[in-house]
Amino acid sequence: MYLRAYLLVFSTFCICACGLSTLERFQSTPIQDGIHHLVLSRRSVAEASPPASSVGNSSFVLAAERTRRKDPLDNLKYYEGGWNISNKHYWASVGFTVAPPFLVGAIWFVLFGLVLLSMCCYFCCCRRRTYSYSRTAYALSLILLILFTCAAIIGCIILYHGQAKAHESTTDTLNYVVGQANVTVANLRNFSRTLSAAKQAGVDQVFMPSDVQARIVKIQTKVNESADTLAHRADDNSDKIQDVLDNVRLDLIIVAAVMLLLALLGFLFSVLGLQFLVYILVLVGWLLVAGTFILCGVFLLLHNVAADACVAMDEWVLHPAEHTALDDILPCVDNATANASLYQSKESTFQLINVVNQVINNVSNQNFPPFIPLYFNQSGPLMPVLCNPLHADLSDRECKTGEVSFNNASQVWEKYVCKVSSAGVCVTVGRVTPSIYDQMRSAVTLSYGLYRYTPFLVQLEDCTFVRDAFTTISKQKCPSLRRYTKRIYIGLVMVSVSVMLSLIFWVVYARERRHRKYNKQFIQN
Repeated sequence: MYLRAYLLVFSTFCICACGLSTLERFQSTPIQDGIHHLVLSRRSVAEASPPASSVGNSSFVLAAERTRRKDPLDNLKYYEGGWNISNKHYWASVGFTVAPPFLVGAIWFVLFGLVLLSMCCYFCCCRRRTYSYSRTAYALSLILLILFTCAAIIGCIILYHGQAKAHESTTDTLNYVVGQANVTVANLRNFSRTLSAAKQAGVDQVFMPSDVQARIVKIQTKVNESADTLAHRADDNSDKIQDVLDNVRLDLIIVAAVMLLLALLGFLFSVLGLQFLVYILVLVGWLLVAGTFILCGVFLLLHNVAADACVAMDEWVLHPAEHTALDDILPCVDNATANASLYQSKESTFQLINVVNQVINNVSNQNFPPFIPLYFNQSGPLMPVLCNPLHADLSDRECKTGEVSFNNASQVWEKYVCKVSSAGVCVTVGRVTPSIYDQMRSAVTLSYGLYRYTPFLVQLEDCTFVRDAFTTISKQKCPSLRRYTKRIYIGLVMVSVSVMLSLIFWVVYARERRHRKYNKQFIQN
């Protein structure tokens, strides 16, 4: 169950990091044709990464050294496929490393079962006439019984503490993943709302071209679908994972409590000489010890797979452009919808600023005669135009002298606002009316809002967002996950071995105590 929880955590994170990639059914549109004209001044991290070795022709093997283990499905040859949870040979090689706890559990179950059967036959069919007694054996069995009981108590404490820390660490990782998903969803929905507002924005009845508005509607629909899908999957997976984590925590608490109670009751019944109850506990303990050995193997498997996954994430961060086993979960390379959204953000920013500048150049800064419809008695110094950070091909552009930026446009233009009469005509010196100024200010806010989403969309487009989050999980979350799953494994081993040996010495001490009692009676008689 814990393994499933970890895999769900990683899957949820992958969904949140590539929310836009869920829409790869996006068909060819003018937006995609325009993507080829994007000239970005950056180089992706993938291009800057050093060349990676490949297995076969195109697949980069993740965690190749760590996962090089003997594969029982391939005549015990070493597995060379790296971290790949969809490969049965990977699971077989990992499972082979955790065979000892399962083997010990099976041997214990069979051998001690035979011992119990032989003891039952012996006591039922054979009658003892003499009872040998050794003070050394009696004292030694009592001392060992005390030591193994103490060891079982310590193991239960380690198990309880380990599960608490593991649950806390895993929940913290889950909250981080869900937080990343929520941030992505919020950004996508805000971006969609900004696109919608930009589509309807206009200045003095001048709007964006109709074909641009149509493309905004299409990409807005895709972004909304992506955000809804991401939010649904993140919430659904989060609930499932939390349920699994809570169930595993409860199961481990029950195991620790039951084994602790078993060790204490067995010690108490042995000391008090309650032989019948001791034999009942021995029978119960025989089954529980076999079960805890199996649980040891499960958590050792979990520990190895979690460590493999962390190493795989480290290596994927260095080679994001390579084809790897993570591509089955993380299809963020060549993300058509992310590219289309990035293009539309740039195009809408360019067009909206163009609308504002058209009004400034063709209306506000013109001195029309009164009979022209665009006349509203504009006069005074000419207004500066708004700096467009993009060229017509949507490549980056430097602002020219005299242009105002997003940061100070509203303050600068406020100086050019005139007072108007009831007819909407300027009665003081100015280049824009208050209503036109408000429309221009709103357009600036929207264009800047679209422009500031560019880094976010670039991160989705080139998987920088995923790399950063994977790096955070690998560096900050993985060490604690590995440490506490190992602690759970150690606690289970201690409990299993201690209770197993306690079972033996329950029987030994009970026998020596009974013989001691008979010897005392024989001496007194």
